[in-house]
Amino acid sequence: MSDPRRSAVHLPACIVPPYLLRHLLESPDPALRAAALNSLLASTALRAHRAAVGAFGTPFSAPTSGRRTVFDSHHRTTLGRAQLVRTEEGPAADDVAVNQAFDGLGATRDFYRDVLGRDSLDGKGMRLDAYVHRGRKFNNAFWDGAEMVFGDGDGVLFADFTGSLDVIAHELTHGVTQFTANLAYHDQPGALNESVSDVFGSVVKQWRLGQTAAEADWLIGADIFTPGVGADALRSLKAPGTAYDSPQLGKDPQPDHLSGYVRLPNTEADDNGGVHLNSGIPNKAFYLVATGIGGPSWEAPAQIWYRALTASDDTTDFQRFADATHAAAGVLFGVGGGQQQAVAAGWAGVGVTVTAGVPTP
Repeated sequence: MSDPRRSAVHLPACIVPPYLLRHLLESPDPALRAAALNSLLASTALRAHRAAVGAFGTPFSAPTSGRRTVFDSHHRTTLGRAQLVRTEEGPAADDVAVNQAFDGLGATRDFYRDVLGRDSLDGKGMRLDAYVHRGRKFNNAFWDGAEMVFGDGDGVLFADFTGSLDVIAHELTHGVTQFTANLAYHDQPGALNESVSDVFGSVVKQWRLGQTAAEADWLIGADIFTPGVGADALRSLKAPGTAYDSPQLGKDPQPDHLSGYVRLPNTEADDNGGVHLNSGIPNKAFYLVATGIGGPSWEAPAQIWYRALTASDDTTDFQRFADATHAAAGVLFGVGGGQQQAVAAGWAGVGVTVTAGVPTP
């Protein structure tokens, strides 16, 4: 019997949220409007692709300890016509995007292996494939359930999406979630799905740079904007709702507290119940926990979040995840200890009160 987590139908988890692209449809610049429309229309085709994957199962290869392979799509949208351009055995390519994708895959793979003891995304050595130069002026990057795909950006607002390690780690973490909790991509489970990817996207970057929680910028996607854009990043874990505020992009709409939770219909047009919006709430909780514990975020905080993720299921909401992290902190670092207290305080800071006596993950 096939693993249902491998064949579950999910929307592609794209790094740029649909509400930001829709804002760009109102831009006075026709080139920006066209690029935004192209990126939004692509999501429909990607949804169909994921449905096909769900119907027939994903063709996973034999374990390879996270072997990396990068393909060049040459601006086509059909991945099957892409050209193999870099492998583990080959030299660096002349193409910067190819090398950045290759290095980002490696850094994320190494983090999960060396810090969390996980053998690639599925825990069984799954091969890591990436496709660069998808389409023309494609403003997104995504994990489609089987591989990573990168757009080049429109060159006006967005730059090459391979240039951001936290974006690459964010997207690959959707694969980790797929093979663990398999959090459903809507409402609170979907917001947790996005948040877990933001959390580990930021943590991988901090780990690679050797930064403590206090030193980190806690931004997601700071490197994907062109220099002239008035934006810090796509999202901020430290201060959700402050990542950008400009006439071009609008204002970052993320809430940072449960009292600001945005209730939307579970439709693609409404961000599947606001998954990219409401992820700001658990994002802020992790930031508060990490800075409350102090030191590197990849030590106690990441260990706690990862253990809670592997103990979750597709229906886990904010309350259940908060309880799971609290219990995990007790198991890993002692009941009533500083780490567990920091977890309780972090969630309280976003309006979620942990429940004592929950099952131990």
